[in-house]
Amino acid sequence: MTEQSSNSQGIHALFEQFGANLKLEKDRSVFLEGQIAEDVYLIKTGTVRISKDTESGKILTLRISGNSTFIGEASIFCDTIYHSVSANTIEPTELLVLSRATLEKYLSECSSLMMEWIQIMQTHNLKNETRFRDLLLHGKKGALMSTLIRLTNTYGVKQTDGSILINHAMTNQELANFCATSREVVNRILNDLKKKNVLSLDKGMITIHDLHFLRTEVECDNCPLYICRID
Repeated sequence: MTEQSSNSQGIHALFEQFGANLKLEKDRSVFLEGQIAEDVYLIKTGTVRISKDTESGKILTLRISGNSTFIGEASIFCDTIYHSVSANTIEPTELLVLSRATLEKYLSECSSLMMEWIQIMQTHNLKNETRFRDLLLHGKKGALMSTLIRLTNTYGVKQTDGSILINHAMTNQELANFCATSREVVNRILNDLKKKNVLSLDKGMITIHDLHFLRTEVECDNCPLYICRID
């Protein structure tokens, strides 16, 4: 269980009680960048990709959100706001949908719920800040290494030889989307890391052999694990 989910039981109950069920098949849109943001979503089951179109026409994947994760524009007590990102399902997904108006009503009536929501938003903002920092300060290579670190923290399974298997298959194009770069650039960086025995690849699965190398290269700030994640 992530810190976010352990700190938001009251908010989860609010969505369970008042949220409307929404079931979507794989590769369906939950919401699109630029649409009016009238609702907030809680993922019950499934996986959703949160992404943004860049000025160069590339797709920047910000995170992959799974069970018990809130998505959508979550600013409260604001005038009309619009989705700044798009959300698309990676697999069949079930969500709970709660209008911002309903959320605001119950938050204003319950200080403990308000505190929980503020904590959730703080965690969300910290995750985004670290992702953008890595992309801006360390370029494409640093962004890819940071993505590998976050994937390790989110899906990593420790192996008997001390290496860490990222138990979530990803194509090189999907990795490239996390860095707003091309698949060719990612291929080149991964091959270089393979030659240095930092990682190995097998049928879309990545095994990290030298996590310390990746952390050193991006000047890792040793963020808490609940922040340094891909979700």
